[in-house]
Amino acid sequence: MEPRTLCFINLYAIFGALPKLCELDDEAKALIADKNIAVGFLVSNGPSATLRFAGGECAMYDGVEDCDIKMVFSGPEKFNAMIDGTSTPIPRKGLMKAGFMTHEFTELTKILERYLRPTPEALEDPEFKRKSTTLMFHLIAEAVAQVGNEDTVGRASTGYISNGEVTLRAEGGEAVGIRCVNHRLTAMHTPPREPTAIMEFESMDYARDLFDGKVNAVTGVGQGRVRVLGMISQLDNINRILDRVSLYLA
Repeated sequence: MEPRTLCFINLYAIFGALPKLCELDDEAKALIADKNIAVGFLVSNGPSATLRFAGGECAMYDGVEDCDIKMVFSGPEKFNAMIDGTSTPIPRKGLMKAGFMTHEFTELTKILERYLRPTPEALEDPEFKRKSTTLMFHLIAEAVAQVGNEDTVGRASTGYISNGEVTLRAEGGEAVGIRCVNHRLTAMHTPPREPTAIMEFESMDYARDLFDGKVNAVTGVGQGRVRVLGMISQLDNINRILDRVSLYLA
């Protein structure tokens, strides 16, 4: 596992799930209902992005040019340490507004963790399980893009993916996409209109089992529980990247 790749996953896939969380969860939405604040994360030799919270909604965009609080990290390991809870950085900008980080932002990440690392008891609630799996769809799409672009092994697979847009979806449920242009991957949080390949799971429950490592996509294809259409070579290589993603998200 490479610390720099993990840093990209932590920022774009983990923190990048906060916009969808605020859309799905009423408690998260209420936490930022009266807020209008942007938090930027700048990692030396790594990614930079800003999360803006306003009126109960959250959005992420690249760069830190327009942020109220700026968190600066000397390298990917330092950012990963913040995610692990072993380091508490001091904002480089917006120190007087840092209470947002210790209160609302921290509470948001706790809610997110409940969905991303749910207890078996929590998953017995169908509505919670639907929201948790929906978040996982979007997180997985981002993680595939980051591993495919940044990880040494992942880049080898991306090198074999031709230009196009791949849909990952569950029948009657969530759908996301992964775009490949010149062997660079981008997560799509709305499914492509004209995908070059499709991987469809028989249900959200089966997708959940796949994300949790309880079932294997290749086995699912053989059983007819995972349907693949279009350019199979794209899906084969994305599956290889998915296997690599599991090392980072374990």
